[in-house]
Amino acid sequence: MDHETIVILDFGSQYSQLIARRVREQHVYCELLPHNAPAGEVMALNPRGFILSGGPASVYEEGAPQLPAYVLESGLPILGICYGMQLLAHCLGGRVAPAGKREYGPAEVTLTGTSSPLFSSLPSSLSVWMSHGDRIERLPPGFSMLAFTTNSPIAAMGDENRKRYGLQFHPEVAHTPLGKEIIRNFLFNVCGCQGTWTPSSFIKESVARIRERVGDKSVVCGLSGGVDSAVTATLVHRAVGEQLTCIFVDTGLLRRGEPQQVVETFQRRRGMKLVPVNAVEDFLTALEGVTDPEEKRRRIGELFIRVFEREAERLGRVDFLAQGTLYPDLIESAGRPEARRIKTHHNVGGLPADMRFELLEPLRYLFKDEVRAVGEELGLPEEIVWRHPFPGPGLAVRVLGEVTWERLETLRAADAIVIEELRAAGLYRETAQVFAVLLPVQSVGVMGDGRTYQSVVAVRAVTSEDFMTADWARLPYDLLARISNRIVNEVPGVNRVVYDISSKPPATIEWE
Repeated sequence: MDHETIVILDFGSQYSQLIARRVREQHVYCELLPHNAPAGEVMALNPRGFILSGGPASVYEEGAPQLPAYVLESGLPILGICYGMQLLAHCLGGRVAPAGKREYGPAEVTLTGTSSPLFSSLPSSLSVWMSHGDRIERLPPGFSMLAFTTNSPIAAMGDENRKRYGLQFHPEVAHTPLGKEIIRNFLFNVCGCQGTWTPSSFIKESVARIRERVGDKSVVCGLSGGVDSAVTATLVHRAVGEQLTCIFVDTGLLRRGEPQQVVETFQRRRGMKLVPVNAVEDFLTALEGVTDPEEKRRRIGELFIRVFEREAERLGRVDFLAQGTLYPDLIESAGRPEARRIKTHHNVGGLPADMRFELLEPLRYLFKDEVRAVGEELGLPEEIVWRHPFPGPGLAVRVLGEVTWERLETLRAADAIVIEELRAAGLYRETAQVFAVLLPVQSVGVMGDGRTYQSVVAVRAVTSEDFMTADWARLPYDLLARISNRIVNEVPGVNRVVYDISSKPPATIEWE
């Protein structure tokens, strides 16, 4: 890659991905790699500097992750955060020991007044977020103390000559309001980065790389209507044009109007070769009588691949399969040794072993917000670029209990009202995910002069920065009233609407 790169070495912190996001926000490319990644792989990226993440271990314990020798040998700038700072101190002759009092939560850091490029243009006192049980008791030779708190005599340290720095607090989290400026100072003042990694430079570079890799071969891409597959298809189409064929499988599990929108956007407006496949009956048959959410997911995933492969076979020889794998999918599926494995993402771990395509994943190093920025730069319509995340199995996991065409149609109608009202209130972009769920329970109601015994719809709306945690959205009461009123009046068979006020954790965003 011909752009400036920062390497973040991951020592198991729950905030490691956030560091990467903060660096990317400054238009500097970075990669998050395990601390034990092979030296050759890391140095092949030609980094401008290293950031060492936090982590749950103590540097003085047996078996604690160590600092790879090449980091110090490279002579490149280093920023150690929390465990990363302690590791630097430990390796360079300082002393790390358990703190008398564990520091967790907000703290006030006072700068010593030393003019350090790391704290350039920042006030002398900063609100920060601490999360550590160890502290540095003695600085390594060549380092000076740059900041302190009442509990941490060394809250920041620096060796200005060698451009090595350590922070005891976490600049990457929102609870450190000026943390972005500290990271920016490290990137621009210390590492000499220019901030040249933009959506347009990414598009230019990706198109060139796809052309080079694909040559005159053919590519197939599964379009779902979501932003990831849409941006993937548009990038690949820009690179190889007619060599790309998109397959859109209508499973019957999409929201109202989505199948038509996909065909309209990509076939008519973008001029792509698009094969629409109506597989509604196949999916409904596969889901007959199934109520277990995991079994639903398994059957849908398996059938989807079967349908997709069948259609790809009809195209004749296909060399590449393009798919919208994102960076978090890659990180979570890589099985980070120090952090707990979260999931095997269907884009990374779920494809059949005997698949005959080579994978083309142009977005594999992007975060979701970056994909959206690229989508906007490519000129995709706003309703695709800013569409809320939608589960792979579609409405099947929002129809709790058995999935039938009637129940899907009921949910589609309710969901359309929720989204329509949310957009009308100007809150679609303010929320991270909003949808309706059809519950497998019926409740008593009154309509006209008679009692009814009908279905219940739950409305779920959340705000979230990274989807790892989420809070329920405080939607205005009058908006909720309009949604409820319209669903009960306009959707046959529904007589009650409830609003989900659970956060994640302990609840998940989806109900199944």
